[in-house]
Amino acid sequence: MVRLTRIYTKGGDKGTTSLGTGKRVPKHDLRVEAYGTVDEANAAIGLARLHTSGDADAALARIQNDLFDLGADLCAPENDRAGEGSKERLRIADAQVERLEQEIDAMNEELAPLNSFVLPGGSAASAYLHMARTIARRAERDMTRLAAQEPVNPAAIRYINRLSDHLFVLARYENDKGAKDVLWKPGANR
Repeated sequence: MVRLTRIYTKGGDKGTTSLGTGKRVPKHDLRVEAYGTVDEANAAIGLARLHTSGDADAALARIQNDLFDLGADLCAPENDRAGEGSKERLRIADAQVERLEQEIDAMNEELAPLNSFVLPGGSAASAYLHMARTIARRAERDMTRLAAQEPVNPAAIRYINRLSDHLFVLARYENDKGAKDVLWKPGANR
């Protein structure tokens, strides 16, 4: 368990931060960018949760916890091994990806097929879920950029990819199962 007794340490005052391994890197390091964007997605999901309840809220609560797991995964490079006598590093697992897929499939069964792209909106929950989805997509870009330079847990990349799909489907579900979706009308304002 993490215990925070002091919020500021002054360790980052010169533009560096510590990874989960203790190694100091610039705050603009690709790894820091990746888990920082994951944190942004988590905050956006927190806003969406102000407008959800029931199963949707429970799913988002699980996802928020998973996103902290993802941040822990990303803050400790794949090639770093936990020291002798220490616990194994926390990594995103395939089971977390599979849970997202099962939830997507269950929600999608109740949605009418799309005949246009969906614009963010319809309900507050849906709009915030679309915002979270776009931030998750940015996190995915950050993570794949990082993966092009150094190893990243493949399950972590699958998780963030599936998460954006989940948030899209949940946004539609929260729009009265798609009935209140705002659809794109190509060229409508020419």
